[in-house]
Amino acid sequence: MESKKLLEPTMTTPKYESMNGGFPDDDDELLDIATEITPETASMTSTGSNQPFIESSTNILDSSEETMLEFGQYDDFHTIDWVRDISRDRLRHKQISRKSKESCWDLIKGTHDAWSGWLCVLLVGMAAGLFAGIVDIGASWMSDLKEGICPEAFWLNKEQCCWGSNDTTFDDRSCSQWLTWPQLFGIHTENAGTYILDYIIYILWALLFSMIAVFLVRILAPYACGSGIPEIKTILSGFIIRGYLGKWTLIIKSVTMMLAVSAGLSLGKEGPLVHVACCIGNFFSYLFPKYGRNEAKKREILSAASAAGVSVAFGAPIGGVLFSLEEVSYYFPLKTMWRSFFCALVAAFILRSINPFGNSHLVKFYVEYNTPWFFFELLPFILLGVFGGLYGAFFNKFNLKWCRFRKKSRMGLFPIAEVMIVTFITALLAFPNPYTRENTSILIQRLFKDCGPVDDSDLCDYNITYAPNLNNRRNPYGEAGTGVQNAMWQLFLALILKGILTIFTFGMKVPAGLFIPSMAVGAIAGRLVGTGVEQLAFNFPDWILFDEACAGGQRCVTPGLYAMVGAAAALGGVTRMTVSLVVIMFELTGGLQYIIPIMAAVMTSKWVGDAFGKEGIYDAHIHLNGYPFLDAKEEFKHTTIAADIMRPRRGDPPLVVIEQDNMTVEELESLLQEEDYNGFPVVVSKETQLLVGFVLRRDLSHALDEARKAQDGVVSNSKVYFTSHVPGPLDVGPKPLKLKKMLDQSPFTITDQTPMEVVIDMFRKLGLRQCLVTHKGRLLGIATRKDVRKHIATLANQDADSVQFH
Repeated sequence: MESKKLLEPTMTTPKYESMNGGFPDDDDELLDIATEITPETASMTSTGSNQPFIESSTNILDSSEETMLEFGQYDDFHTIDWVRDISRDRLRHKQISRKSKESCWDLIKGTHDAWSGWLCVLLVGMAAGLFAGIVDIGASWMSDLKEGICPEAFWLNKEQCCWGSNDTTFDDRSCSQWLTWPQLFGIHTENAGTYILDYIIYILWALLFSMIAVFLVRILAPYACGSGIPEIKTILSGFIIRGYLGKWTLIIKSVTMMLAVSAGLSLGKEGPLVHVACCIGNFFSYLFPKYGRNEAKKREILSAASAAGVSVAFGAPIGGVLFSLEEVSYYFPLKTMWRSFFCALVAAFILRSINPFGNSHLVKFYVEYNTPWFFFELLPFILLGVFGGLYGAFFNKFNLKWCRFRKKSRMGLFPIAEVMIVTFITALLAFPNPYTRENTSILIQRLFKDCGPVDDSDLCDYNITYAPNLNNRRNPYGEAGTGVQNAMWQLFLALILKGILTIFTFGMKVPAGLFIPSMAVGAIAGRLVGTGVEQLAFNFPDWILFDEACAGGQRCVTPGLYAMVGAAAALGGVTRMTVSLVVIMFELTGGLQYIIPIMAAVMTSKWVGDAFGKEGIYDAHIHLNGYPFLDAKEEFKHTTIAADIMRPRRGDPPLVVIEQDNMTVEELESLLQEEDYNGFPVVVSKETQLLVGFVLRRDLSHALDEARKAQDGVVSNSKVYFTSHVPGPLDVGPKPLKLKKMLDQSPFTITDQTPMEVVIDMFRKLGLRQCLVTHKGRLLGIATRKDVRKHIATLANQDADSVQFH
């Protein structure tokens, strides 16, 4: 006989994540997972009886150990159990280490397991670079297809077609080998008819590209729409969205992002490239069971893949790693950082080998500046930061309003019509302005570029005078000519048009990135400011701001640098990125000396944007869609306690529980039929409510079904025990059923007086989904992740009903 011991509720590490143990929920169901039994988790529990204990014997059905050790796949729209998956991986690693000493073959298998992570990220990086190269080449070719074609080699874009021509000029890249559509139809004169024909063909190509894109998305891969970064952040935090990283999503998004960009919509492909890279990471992770069968480990590969996506999008491997760390990753151990760096490096190397733009760089708008910046320029740089913050707040507010309207109105039922209407309006308004007609990446390239002696574009139309210093002959410097003045008006109109159109474009049912449109708005504003400061310095060189830096006709202002700073400020204002954004912009320019202006503008934009709202656009869309994401950067400033969020509340039905040794098979089967809860707390007795553990609905149902089929003697009146020992003699009454192995004996517990700050930190840092609430060791209720998020939304005067998933 053993002495009776009561289970004391403590705050211990859970093996399970379960939901709402005694409360129904119509939105989704609890995650059903197989329990992993390890020696470390074995513990004694109370039986709640004074009868003598008898050791279990072979004629008492116990849960199959093989079944318990199997991998349990998570259900769709559920959160993974971080602690359990990481613990399982540690156990697997211990088993491999122990077996590796037994034979040479096991040693080889252990070695393969050790370097399989590096091999996986190598394959992911290579595939991400390959896909990015194909997307860049395809998007460039289809974008130029709206203007004309290369008859001698139709697969070449305009720039490649003109490489072999001797009459190509640097600015407009016009050449005899490239034919516009009117020229292809035999019209070689420039007149109103030619302009109208170009206009019509431009709109028709845009409508065709967008129509194909939206139909492919709607029919073959609904998850291929949008940027993908909000969902990637949610998935990396532990949420399951089946199919979002699937093969069809990968293929369709790769194709449709080229079509959407080529249609001239105010969007970019850089954000969707992160989604594509994560799809690649998900695909290759299944080649390695270490990652494919463990969702927590898989997210290490997905973090590395997201870094590779940014690496190929901007040619910024280090910026990609920092982006993954700062913006998207939820769990980022040190080894993941090294693998992310390696993956981003491989992806950048592959893309550089493909050389999709023919300029030996990874992005279209790579630039290099040779002129320094001066201290007086910090003032306009900070003003650009203010503009970026204001623009970010403006864009985020109205884009969210439009997306909410789309979700709640009938317009959301007609996504194809919405895409076609927005495409038509965009093409109709963009064609007359040369800065909105061309591809946005080319526009950013023009704005970033500094003027040279042979540039004859409107942006470089100066009444040139050269300073005596011969070094200045590389750059025209003088009073703005008519071309510059016209360009400023056109750029101002382009700023308004792109700023407004992006609000309606981001969120449509086509792949739509936000990096490039935001950078374009900021680059336009920066070029406007930079040209204005340049003209002030030229016309008033004796001002106190310019007298030293611009003395003697010295050129002291680089408008292209202002465009780069403005692009960083606008993107920072929209996304609230800081460190990773500065590094990305630094890698774009290759100039260490410009870090201070970029840092000043980015920090200013974040401060100004945060004054109107703490959320960046991606976090805002996460909350808009009701995803279960608890941002570690958010602060909880209220003085509530766990009792304020737990259920049952006053007036609710009592908590449905299971007694550990006082229920029969028939009673449990009736409980499963009558109640639709996804899990049940197990207590010593309903009178004491002393907590023993937690059992999942699916595990309980499966065990009862198997007991009926596989074990003779188990009948409706058989007692069910969730204990290590069975009280009383075994030869009296029907055969008992012992189900302790499926019981989570260490569910996370908190007291009803636990401050909400502590509760929220537990859910954030441990990736919890639920925890049980006790008072003096007795079960009171349960608090779920959804309850926490609804509580936060309520205190923030937001709609708590928008919280949909657990």
